[in-house]
Amino acid sequence: MNAKNVMFDGYAAQYDEWFMKNDNLFASELKLFQKALGNIEGKRLLSVGCGSGLFESYIDCTNLEGIEPSEDMGKIAQKRGIKVISYSTIEDVDLADSTYDIIYFNGSSSYIADLRPAYDKCKRALKEGGRLVLLDVPKESAFGFMYLLGKSLNTYDHEFLDGAMPELPYPLALAASGVWHTTEEKIGILENLGFANLSYYQTLIKNPLYTNEEPEEVLEGYKSGGYVAIVAEC
Repeated sequence: MNAKNVMFDGYAAQYDEWFMKNDNLFASELKLFQKALGNIEGKRLLSVGCGSGLFESYIDCTNLEGIEPSEDMGKIAQKRGIKVISYSTIEDVDLADSTYDIIYFNGSSSYIADLRPAYDKCKRALKEGGRLVLLDVPKESAFGFMYLLGKSLNTYDHEFLDGAMPELPYPLALAASGVWHTTEEKIGILENLGFANLSYYQTLIKNPLYTNEEPEEVLEGYKSGGYVAIVAEC
C-alpha cells in the first residue's frame, strides 16, 4: 500500500469529529468552499483528495467524482454521494483530457510536495473555460505558523503555545504530515502553467484562538485569511 494511503487511514472519524466540534469554523470554511465552486449545476466536477466527503455532503454530488488515497475516507465519501474513481493520489491516476468543468483541491494541496505536475495534469483534464479551484491553509497564515510550530515541536502542548491555541486544534498527526505552501507559490505555478483570470477569496480572518466563536463571512483577497481559495480559469 502506498505510504500516502496509510497516512490518512484510521483518521476518518477523527477528521469529521474535529470539524463537527469546531462547528463555526466549519461553517466559515463551508461558505468559502461554496463561494469558490460557484454555480455547479450541470457541470462535471472532480475532487482531488475528496477525504470523507464532509464538505461535499452540503452540495449536489450528482456529477461529482473523487480521487482519494485513503480507503477509510473514500468509503465514507462514497456513502455521501461521491463517485470515488480511484483510491490513489493525483500523481498516480490517469485523467482524460478535456473532461471536467471544475477540478478542485479542498485542503489536499497541503499534502503534495511538488504541485506543478499535479496542477498541470488537472489543466489538461479541464475543458476549455474550465476552472481549477484551490482551497488551503496558507503556509504564511496564523494557522500555517501554528501547524508548522506544532510539527517542529511534535506537540501542541508546549509553553511556547500557552494561551495561544484554540481549544480543539487540528489533529497534530494530520497537520504534521502536511507539506505547507504559500499562496504566492501556488499563484506562481498557476501563472506559469498558463491559467488566466485568477480570483481570490478568504475566510478565518480572526486569529486561530477566536475562529470558532462565530461563522465568518467570505471576503475577496488572500492576504489575511486562514483559509484561502484561488479560482483559476483555463
